Amino acid sequence: MLTRIGMTVALVIAVLATAHFAFRPPSLEGRTITRAVEASTSTVLGRLALEPPSRQNGGSGVISMLDGPDALAARIALIREAEVALDVQYYIWARDTTGLILLDELRKAAGRGVRIRLLLDDNGLRGLDNDLAALDALPNVEVRLFNPFIFRRLKPLGYAFDFVRLNRRMHNKSLTADGAVSILGGRNIGDVYFGFGSGVQFLDTDVMVTGKAAVDIGADFDRYWQSRSSHPIARIVGQVNQNALDRMVSDASKAASSTDGRLYFERLRSSNLVRQIVAGTLSFEWTEVVVISDDPAKGMGEAEHKDLLFPQLMALLSKPSQSVDLVSAYFIPGRAFSDMLAALARSGIRVRILTNSQAATDVVVVHSAYAKYRPQLLRSGVALYELKPEYSARDEPHMEGRAGSSRASLHSKTLAVDEKRIFIGSFNFDPRSVFLNTEMGVLIDSPRMAKDLSTYFSERFHQVSYVPELTGDAAIAWAEIGTDGVRIFHQTEPGTNFMSRLLLRILGLLPIEWLL
Repeated sequence: MLTRIGMTVALVIAVLATAHFAFRPPSLEGRTITRAVEASTSTVLGRLALEPPSRQNGGSGVISMLDGPDALAARIALIREAEVALDVQYYIWARDTTGLILLDELRKAAGRGVRIRLLLDDNGLRGLDNDLAALDALPNVEVRLFNPFIFRRLKPLGYAFDFVRLNRRMHNKSLTADGAVSILGGRNIGDVYFGFGSGVQFLDTDVMVTGKAAVDIGADFDRYWQSRSSHPIARIVGQVNQNALDRMVSDASKAASSTDGRLYFERLRSSNLVRQIVAGTLSFEWTEVVVISDDPAKGMGEAEHKDLLFPQLMALLSKPSQSVDLVSAYFIPGRAFSDMLAALARSGIRVRILTNSQAATDVVVVHSAYAKYRPQLLRSGVALYELKPEYSARDEPHMEGRAGSSRASLHSKTLAVDEKRIFIGSFNFDPRSVFLNTEMGVLIDSPRMAKDLSTYFSERFHQVSYVPELTGDAAIAWAEIGTDGVRIFHQTEPGTNFMSRLLLRILGLLPIEWLL
């Protein structure tokens, strides 16, 4: 019996080892080499970046974008205004209304002669092979996949024999037009990120940058574009379906002309941000901005520690003297970062953290890992806020009348220190972002933006969140502001039931935190 089991195990190992070497990504030999374009005053966006007096000092212009519809409208506007080149990099691109429309906007831009470089993480693509291959076949367009799966229909099968490579994903998100203006932050491409439709609404933060920051983002895109993990899609997907492009254009048109689509895009047309982009009258805050990203070699597990985003970010922020305000959708601090936050709080630094409640999160296993660090953080004086699923961005004064669901899930990743500097990017404060996925973001010297986040913590987040507090017997109770303004307490995680809490306990026992 043992001999038979041993032979079976040996056979499985042999099959997986053979598959590991047989199904490797294709060679990169002959791959084209291109570079980001420089901003020029010959383009509308270039003039926006180069003409302001502040630009002469090597500064960067920034505009924050909290509103989902505005974030989509700004992307569409940049694509439409682009005259020379578009560099686009995302982790997830959904084949839904907003995803199809943005793909079609890229197609139209290529038709105007704009060079398109589209770099997508292959894990975040579902049903887009034909669309992307058809787009790639057009003049002026090149599409590449980061750490691609060789089996296209059964992608998860690849993990069985190529887990180490495929477990490393490109989580970066940016769009740069004419080397002059970039959008980056936490949003992927899909309806849930832009407040479209009746599903869950992801609350997120993006920033539009110009000047030196846009130049640095272009250079960073080049690093990823030429990395060993980026493969031309034509070598992965193979022959292009002749009808794919027509189908994509038709599907995008149908999506935009649907009842929901018409209502949503009518709202986009009224966006002040779009009008300012088209008119070249955007009012940027000019300041110092540092672009931080992981070395793309992280996608192969070959990056040095000093070239990773997290240690760079921690070094730039150094020791806070007053406050730390952190917003992280998927917050798993780990032992070292948890100890650091606890030590800061004990030393008198105000530390406040907003993350998802169990009822709001879209990844329960992440919440199970976060829950293990909650008691230590609370004992040390760290203030925790857990977003309610009922919260809607439409409740905010500056987002009145916007489209979107009334059910929310946090997706933002921001960090403000001493109400002076703020980090906005793709980085989740969890082990996956620290060690496995590639990430990017910007550290902005902006007391105004940092204080805005601080004000949200002081005046708003306690109203839209459950606030966990330690009770006298060292248990945790969750405080909530009721509709009558009176604080009520929950003795178990609000919005959950016995089975969901049991599942959370079981998931918390699994030794998988390093994967999350």
